[in-house]
Amino acid sequence: MRVYRGEDADLGLIRGKKIALIGYGSQGRAHALNMRDSGVDGVVIGLHSGSTSAAKAKAAGFAVMTNAEAAKDADIVVMAAPDQVLPDVYAKDLAPTMKKGAALLFIHGFAIHFGFIKPRADLDVLMVAPAGPGTALRSGFLEGNGLIGLLAVHSDISGKTKQLGVAYGAAIGCGVGMIETDFRSETETDLFGEQSVLCGGSVELIKAGFDTLVEAGYAPELAYFECLHQLKLIVDLVHARGIKGMYGAISDTAEFGARTRGPRAVGEATRREMKRILEEVQNGKFANELMNECRTGQPKLKAMRAKDGEQIIEKIGAELRALMPWIGKSKAT
Repeated sequence: MRVYRGEDADLGLIRGKKIALIGYGSQGRAHALNMRDSGVDGVVIGLHSGSTSAAKAKAAGFAVMTNAEAAKDADIVVMAAPDQVLPDVYAKDLAPTMKKGAALLFIHGFAIHFGFIKPRADLDVLMVAPAGPGTALRSGFLEGNGLIGLLAVHSDISGKTKQLGVAYGAAIGCGVGMIETDFRSETETDLFGEQSVLCGGSVELIKAGFDTLVEAGYAPELAYFECLHQLKLIVDLVHARGIKGMYGAISDTAEFGARTRGPRAVGEATRREMKRILEEVQNGKFANELMNECRTGQPKLKAMRAKDGEQIIEKIGAELRALMPWIGKSKAT
């Protein structure tokens, strides 16, 4: 697998270019600020009429215009808006206005891989996907560390699309390493990881552990600390040292219990379900379910969000985090 680094990048490929960032959320903001700090001056922000992000982008010193206006003369159009809105944005605002031979850059392969967007044949199409949220991308850039990124080319009309992606990745803070991949692999592994481990599986494991202790009569405050609060400490060890290194940093009691009981907590039934989740990602079932949910106003998602405030773990967590005001402080600016 090929890895590109900052020294492989020619920032001259994007300096002096007009770059239209469609969206100014967590990722869009980080990309815009990091590029400007890297000497890329031609960044403009495209937003839909009435966007609440317009004031933030203007306050940061960026020119803000409609999506169509931003894309009209852009050399590179970056798709930084949510996955579910990108197909309509492309069809209505970008496809009719983008100049011939421009580059269409994605930060996630979802819309291309599942066919929700079929780009014009004259466009270079690529992906530069930072391996982390926008807040981490920005803070890493400011600290001089950056994030690993994923680089993929879907359509190379100019013959320079990969070089353009390497330059873009270096400018936004992924110069530490850009792993070459393809849209399918990035999309499917990203969705599976989010659903089964990072966001879905880990949260359900936390909730199950918390509920088990509370239902057994233990104080919810203790359950919170043991099943949620301390998780960050362990994840930080795994992140820095790997799984073996984490085991080497904890007590023999904790290690023996983890090695003998962990496979019971996450056993064969969970592994079978993970395979089903991956199949639903691969065959497009999840993608279509998501898009249908968004087309109907997100009724399921809104109902699930509404229940969050009713959970004991959320109420206890808010009270305990108030005792630790330093938690969640970000260095990103």
